[in-house]
Amino acid sequence: MNIGSKSKKRMVLPSRPEPPTVDQILEDLDRAAPDDPIFSILEKTGQDMPRPADSEVELRFQQCRRYLELNKELQEARDRLVQQREELKAAGEQADREVEEIKSQQL
Repeated sequence: MNIGSKSKKRMVLPSRPEPPTVDQILEDLDRAAPDDPIFSILEKTGQDMPRPADSEVELRFQQCRRYLELNKELQEARDRLVQQREELKAAGEQADREVEEIKSQQL
């Protein structure tokens, strides 16, 4: 007999909190003390936490933004080309039909 399984209630878990924003993460890192455990872990593993200059961060951000814009433009251009190809294909088929019609009228 499995008596215990019917009387168990499902535990409702709280909803997952929102992840921190980049600003919140940077603020947290700025407020961290030099003896914070994360820094000692990085020292033990031989990793370093380089802090890029603000201008470098801004440059990378602008490059990413431009990449996304260009990618969107390329996708739109591809969609236009596909549409134009279909229109040309339909026009070519129509021209072939008209040529055949004219040939049959001449005979």
